[in-house]
Amino acid sequence: MAAGYRVYLGAYTGIESAADGIRLAFADPGGRLRCTETVADAFDPSFLALSPDGATLFAVNELPEGRVASFAIGADGALREINSQPSLGGAPCHLSVHPAGRFLLTANYATGNVAVHPIGEGGVLREACHEVQHSGSGPDPRRQEGPHAHQVVPDPSGRRVLAVDLGADTVHVYDFDPVSGHLALRHEVAVRAGSGPRHLAFHPRGDRAYLISELASSITEFGYDADTGALEPGATRSTLPDGYAQQNLAAEVVVSPDGRFVFGSNRGHDSIAVFRADPPGLQPVDIRSAGVAGPRHIALSPDGGVLFAAGQRSGTVQSFTVGAGAELTPVAEPVSTPSPVCVLPAQSSRSS
Repeated sequence: MAAGYRVYLGAYTGIESAADGIRLAFADPGGRLRCTETVADAFDPSFLALSPDGATLFAVNELPEGRVASFAIGADGALREINSQPSLGGAPCHLSVHPAGRFLLTANYATGNVAVHPIGEGGVLREACHEVQHSGSGPDPRRQEGPHAHQVVPDPSGRRVLAVDLGADTVHVYDFDPVSGHLALRHEVAVRAGSGPRHLAFHPRGDRAYLISELASSITEFGYDADTGALEPGATRSTLPDGYAQQNLAAEVVVSPDGRFVFGSNRGHDSIAVFRADPPGLQPVDIRSAGVAGPRHIALSPDGGVLFAAGQRSGTVQSFTVGAGAELTPVAEPVSTPSPVCVLPAQSSRSS
């Protein structure tokens, strides 16, 4: 597998799971996975992110009093914990690294706030330098009794940071100070009440973003003005087939590297919805079985030729080749791994 690449797997741990931390897998050029051992003991490392130079991996610990952790990546892909810091909130469920590599951004679901941690030399996490608190609620009393920050991500330029709040039905656009790491609210964009926005992904050109709403099982295309940070809503499409009336929670959205296609995952229907994105308009293409139960997360390989689906309920990861028209073809059988909830393809592996 010298021409392959590493894939790190985040998981939910605890007494009901056999997972005990972050696992390492290897993918061959065709996307066939081979899982190996746990490479970092961690509690509920439910979301993972890489530093821009690929030398450091960051993980949340989705605890009531949350933490974020930093790991050095060895030549063989093994992880060595550097340190960790409080996330300044409860149940951190998403993190990302600013493009300059100097700050870590974390979304705390339970407390509805976003924290910023400086990243020091060698990947050391410093004490948080800034935190912003969301407010508001939505009509769903089970999931929207208060704010629930579910994602925080920089725009492609790094000048702004966007935070998606499932509980408040909002997307917050912040100006980002690259020196201090502070966030200043520029826009607060309301989406349809009760839709429960979860994650967004940018088009490679940076002029559009695609927002997946968990409670509404839909994806909305937004125009994005990089100069002002303004989001302009466009078409909204269901991630489900016509007539489907059973329970479903949409989960992850990704955009192909060439910007032609958008993929969204469904938990309940257990499928992947495919849309054409370029030219603008977000047109449905297909809805394919995810090959796993509860696909909480999907991710594309570095070249976009393989899509991975992490089945939280089935304890499996399925890989698909992505055809020229976004056709998804399963690669072998799903690979077993306990409670996978995040798939992070990384740089090429040096060993098999």
